[in-house]
Amino acid sequence: MSESRPQPLMRRILHIDMDAFYASIEQRDDPALRGRPVAVGRGEARGVVAAASYEARRYGVRSAMPSTTALRRCPDLIFVPPRFTVYRAVSAQIHTVFARYTPIIQPLSLDEAYLDITDHLGAFGSATAIAEAIRADILAETGLTASAGVSYNRFLAKLASDQNKPDGLFVITPKQGPAFAASLPVARFHGIGPATARKMHALGIHTGADLRTWPVEALRAHFGSAAEFYAGISRGIDHRPVNPDRQRKSIGTETTFDRDIASQDELRAELKAIATKLWASCDKRQLTGRTVTVKVKYNDFRIVTRARSLTTPVTGEPELLLSGTAALETLFPLARPVRLLGLTLSGLLAQDQAAERTQLALFDCC
Repeated sequence: MSESRPQPLMRRILHIDMDAFYASIEQRDDPALRGRPVAVGRGEARGVVAAASYEARRYGVRSAMPSTTALRRCPDLIFVPPRFTVYRAVSAQIHTVFARYTPIIQPLSLDEAYLDITDHLGAFGSATAIAEAIRADILAETGLTASAGVSYNRFLAKLASDQNKPDGLFVITPKQGPAFAASLPVARFHGIGPATARKMHALGIHTGADLRTWPVEALRAHFGSAAEFYAGISRGIDHRPVNPDRQRKSIGTETTFDRDIASQDELRAELKAIATKLWASCDKRQLTGRTVTVKVKYNDFRIVTRARSLTTPVTGEPELLLSGTAALETLFPLARPVRLLGLTLSGLLAQDQAAERTQLALFDCC
């Protein structure tokens, strides 16, 4: 792959990422928490950190960390319960700000999004000026800081937003992009997870510069269909557009238990409650799907999943529970007691569309 290969369109992409979003909201709303190490989540023995303030991060506290580990690292850590209704309301404020500058917005979560402003520079004249204006609006209207990355593609814009956190702005120009990507460890590349990074390290690939020395054909032998993407991002190339109509891929819910569970009957009962909650979420969004996945986290924190793909979309909670139970049964006898149980529905489509497909399938069978 040639390093000089041009982008099909020199886009202007922003990645806006709120700084320690949940924890910053808690510190904003409670002055007693400002400047102190804060974790959003459950502070008891079975709890998990959902988010950490920058004061807590200095001690190595991170999201998804068990609360007991977080407290060992930071004995003065203050836990506050999450308030998702508040977080969603602030997220709506932030997205209202985005919409003033461009209609091409791809949310990634409550607190981050890509914005394509290629054709929406207006009187600002530059992507950097718009990024500064958005950050200023967010601060004025929410009292919170955001970091921004500015570049010519999604991959580099997201890397850029991490560069000067918190409350920072970083720009990667087309001239800088290839060298910037080459200088980074592959473990920092968005799109390369921990398992893939370990596999690359075993092959002697540690940086973007190492990655670009590999022909696409050789990468494909190890990484399959992702090879072209990996080769591209190592050169600062990413052709993916900002997609404001990106469809949700899955809906899931999970429960961390107050005590480890080893009983098959208890886990079935817990799965029923989870299925009820998940189908209510699907109904609210008028979505269903064809693949049901059970997630189990054992008490040694090892995670296993089991999935069942159906020929027709799930029609209701009973079918969701039936498929989930069938997937769960494959894990018995249990390797260890269970700490967490989750259920996810993927291969999503609208419920009315699913009903039409089911009717067609029945007709075809007749």
